Parts: sequence; C-alpha cells; structure tokens
Amino acid sequence: MSATVFGLCGAVAAGLGLYGVITEAQPLRKILAFNVFGAGVFLIFGVVARRGAAAGFSGDPVPHALVITGMVVAFAATAMAVALLLRLFNASGTATLDADTTSAERDSTDT
Repeated sequence: MSATVFGLCGAVAAGLGLYGVITEAQPLRKILAFNVFGAGVFLIFGVVARRGAAAGFSGDPVPHALVITGMVVAFAATAMAVALLLRLFNASGTATLDADTTSAERDSTDT
C-alpha cells in the first residue's frame, strides 16, 4: 500500500479521536478516544518520516524511535488514567465527574 493511504487512515483516526475527546462525557470513552487520536498522530508521523526517505533524503531512524517511545508513554499514561478512574469509581460509586452533585447529596438521595 502507498504512504498516501496510510496518511489518510492516520488523519481519519486522529479526526475521530479528537471528535470523541470533545463530544464524549464519560471519562473512559474520553480515554479511549484520546488513544485513537494518539494512534492517528503516530501513524501520520511515521508516514511523514517514510515519505521523506522515499523522496531521496537519507533514511532517518529518529522519527520511528520517537513513535515507539510515544507508544510506550501513551500506554503508561492510559494505564494510569484507567487506574485513577477505577479508584474514583471505588471511592464515589460512580465513574462520572459530575460537578453538580456531591457525595453527600448522592448518599442522602440513595436512602
């Protein structure tokens, strides 16, 4: 496949991820949308590095190393975000970030 197809797929993934980050209200869905956005950006970055090598410039391994490092950091950040979301759920009983209700108000309405 050509680099153009990969570039378009990366742009679509980045666009869908950005749309999900902006429109979704649930924190877990925001985390997943941010991962899709990041994957699209990594794909675009890899395509740009590949097209530069195909255009006659010398192949530079640094962009690919940066993408691999970015994937590792994104995985660690996702694991931490999910762990914090799980801790929020265990502490408050809900996985949403409603500013309108406090835990005391939720406890009083549950009884």
